Amino acid sequence: MFGSAKHGGVEYIVVCLGNPGEKYTTTRHNMGFLFGDYIADKLGFEFNKIKFKSNYNITQFAGKKVLFMKPQTFMNSSGEAVAEAANFYKIPSENVIVIVDDVNFDVGQMRIRRKGSYGGHNGIKSINEMLKTENYPRIKLGVGKKPHADYEMIDFVLGNLPSDEMKKLPELFERTMGALELVLNEKFDDAMQRYNS
Repeated sequence: MFGSAKHGGVEYIVVCLGNPGEKYTTTRHNMGFLFGDYIADKLGFEFNKIKFKSNYNITQFAGKKVLFMKPQTFMNSSGEAVAEAANFYKIPSENVIVIVDDVNFDVGQMRIRRKGSYGGHNGIKSINEMLKTENYPRIKLGVGKKPHADYEMIDFVLGNLPSDEMKKLPELFERTMGALELVLNEKFDDAMQRYNS
């Protein structure tokens, strides 16, 4: 799938998943966007470049040249943005790291995975389809479980995080930065041992 564009020095792509638009800002499905804003503030960059159907920027992190992106396609078409950037910079799928919400864990918990199926998440499903592989790392950030079985999943993930759970995010995102640093340096076992909860 990789074209002939120059590499440009980019070594990794970090995909922060979410939905564009103010009404989605603090929804559970926007955990990736929220982390993106957090790390951008910490590293002193903005998502102020527009290409690859994304807002993005390129910066140094963990000794690597990293393209951080927030796809603007809406969640279900995220793969279009990811594949476009990966193709342009000729980034192999194992160097694409996805930050994604997960309804199987409580807010404050995270899981690091080297690869895997989409697990019911349409953003991951789209990326799998467009990259034509499940072989890329993801850092899953818990957003809590549905309050009861017959609650519509779409209503849950597009609901806003309660204020008490929002307060947990800075500490979670600090740990996410630590996990991401290890993943970027291919220290998966260390990352999973230290941060999987």
